[in-house]
Amino acid sequence: MTNRRKNGSHPSDPTADGAPESLDKVRDILFGGQMRLVESRLQGLEERIQQEQKSLRAEQAKRAEELKALVVEVKDSLRNLEKRHAKLEESAGLADAELRDQVLQHSSAISGEMAQLSSRLSSELARSVTELADDKVDTTVLAELLAGLSASLSGEGRRATKKASRS
Repeated sequence: MTNRRKNGSHPSDPTADGAPESLDKVRDILFGGQMRLVESRLQGLEERIQQEQKSLRAEQAKRAEELKALVVEVKDSLRNLEKRHAKLEESAGLADAELRDQVLQHSSAISGEMAQLSSRLSSELARSVTELADDKVDTTVLAELLAGLSASLSGEGRRATKKASRS
């Protein structure tokens, strides 16, 4: 074994005389620059990760605050919409009641006008019937008149015939 020393110890064995120090020096000579470079890179990565974590925490806190503000805004908007909805329902109810009142008033007015028109037409019809009744000749009176006329014509016709025969 070439790595063993004369006393039989292994080079990485801490009990060997001066071996750990010399081995560390050799490692430092061979890999020291690379190790320092790797360590500095790792340290830089750790610092960036910590900074990113802080940044993410800050962003998370900021977004949580924004979310809370949005929740408050949505609640306010919802409350305002509910108020507007209630006002619209109230005004729609009032408009419906007002419209019903107007329809009732118009209906009453039309009913009154129809009653007046009906009354006027009834009285006009009654007057016309009365006029016609007054103007028409009673059939019995007419028959009597015609009978009298016939009798008088018959009587004058006989007299005229008698006078003519006497002369």
